[in-house]
Amino acid sequence: MQSNHLRPPAAFRPDLSKGAMPRTSDDARGLCPPVSCVGRVTLRAEPRGDDGDAKAAAMRDPDQESILGGRGNSSGGWGPDGGALRPARGRGDDQAPNFNIDVPPNGYAWWYIDGFDPQTGRAISIIAFIGSVFSPWYKWSGRKEPQNNVCLNVATYGPGGRFTMTDRGRAALGQTQHSLTIGPSSVTWDDTEKCLRIKIDEISSLPLISRIRGTVTLRPKGITQVELPLTAKGTHIWRPFAPSADIDVDLDMPGWTWSGHGYFDANFGTRALEQDFNYWTWARFPVQGGAKCFYDLELRDGTHEQHALHFDTQGIGQQIKAPPPPTKFSRSLWAVARNTRCDQGKRPKQVKSLLDAPFYSRAMVETTLLGETTTGVFEALDLHRFRNPAILAMLAVRVPRRASWPGSITPED
Repeated sequence: MQSNHLRPPAAFRPDLSKGAMPRTSDDARGLCPPVSCVGRVTLRAEPRGDDGDAKAAAMRDPDQESILGGRGNSSGGWGPDGGALRPARGRGDDQAPNFNIDVPPNGYAWWYIDGFDPQTGRAISIIAFIGSVFSPWYKWSGRKEPQNNVCLNVATYGPGGRFTMTDRGRAALGQTQHSLTIGPSSVTWDDTEKCLRIKIDEISSLPLISRIRGTVTLRPKGITQVELPLTAKGTHIWRPFAPSADIDVDLDMPGWTWSGHGYFDANFGTRALEQDFNYWTWARFPVQGGAKCFYDLELRDGTHEQHALHFDTQGIGQQIKAPPPPTKFSRSLWAVARNTRCDQGKRPKQVKSLLDAPFYSRAMVETTLLGETTTGVFEALDLHRFRNPAILAMLAVRVPRRASWPGSITPED
């Protein structure tokens, strides 16, 4: 089995919105393939205080604040402290993902999927990037053109595990409302069956170079209609599409056809992560009746923010007002500090290491939340370390650059 090192965080979470803002004469959009540009949405920062047409949140019970969630739910908003979810807006993705977005210079967009099989212990994570935040090539380019640094990162965990993250140029990118094509691979939303299909055709990186082909299908149990600003200025947004989902994995590798528990979210940003954050942890844990998600952030100015959320299987979100405290557990292989939410008197523990890098840890972690023991996906991101120039040189070994792409990309909606 491959030890997956030096990989980018699989599910980082930012803050943006819509706006058809005019572009300057150096607009890199003109260099992208001319496909489905009509209706393209430009990402922009959207401060928390701008509540637009949002309504005040309704109260469900004394312990949890009800937030706008699944289809057909008309109530929603965010708490008076500005720290909770708000209705998704600005990108045309309140009902389903919209891949036809224009990412500004220095910005990024990623769509993240993970899943694990409780029976075999196998797991997978997939991230589709426009403006690949952990690509050294994007950083070295000055982050001037996100569309020129795109990739589909696929990591498989278990026997025969592989890691792929090829940084591709603008010619490999194709976008429509319902599909995102990156070179030979694609991510497509089936609006009839309400599922996400990922077609994978990638080459894994060192030390085990081989082709990974196959299909992953994720079926949300419910689609949320909310997003979470991670900074007060709205420069980073987390969009949790489906905290509870079923996943089917069918890869061209022995033993890699399985089904299990899945998850789907996205992150959008108008600034680089290391410009606004020092450190964060994120986790998602399946529980009875849905999933619990936690974001604990240290901003660049040293302030801290904590977000604890429960989503039912229909996608209705609730802010957990008295969540379990952050609790330390063992450091990663690269000694990245880690903590996640856990009941008093209990201690989280790593069940399976997924990805390890000098600045990042992803793992399957067991914890106890409000009396329920559960195993979920956890990540810790140390951006103090990521700012070290030596890290970029190390990443270049794991993230090859393929600037050209033969022919033109013509995705079908």
